[in-house]
Amino acid sequence: MSTENTRPIRVLLAKVGLDGHDRGAKVIAASLRDAGMEVIYTGLRQTAEMVVNAALQEDVDAIGISILSGAHNTVFPKLIQLMKEKGMEDVLLTGGGIIPEDDMKALNAMGVGRLFAPGAPTKEIADYITNWVRTHRNF
Repeated sequence: MSTENTRPIRVLLAKVGLDGHDRGAKVIAASLRDAGMEVIYTGLRQTAEMVVNAALQEDVDAIGISILSGAHNTVFPKLIQLMKEKGMEDVLLTGGGIIPEDDMKALNAMGVGRLFAPGAPTKEIADYITNWVRTHRNF
């Protein structure tokens, strides 16, 4: 018996650190909702610990981080570390923002999912999350 689509995919979106620009995160949140996902947007100025704790409490399938501040090489490794400590290896960590391609590759190598540059089609982001969750999560 297939359990596919017994509940919507749950995604937590967050802005970590002092980056105060959240227009893009709100656009992504709306597009993921339009794609049938449940979206929890934690808002601005979150810590990595706050994000991971909220993701645990909300039982999410994916965490999306919007980052424009240049702190991606600090934020994503910290999130990966906390997620491993909490046994969240089956939760997708993805995101987007101003991240150089070489940095994206290094972050992917340490376990971060696909990262999206500004202007990425929202359907592409929704499709990526949907396909990842169907492949890696059992609910």
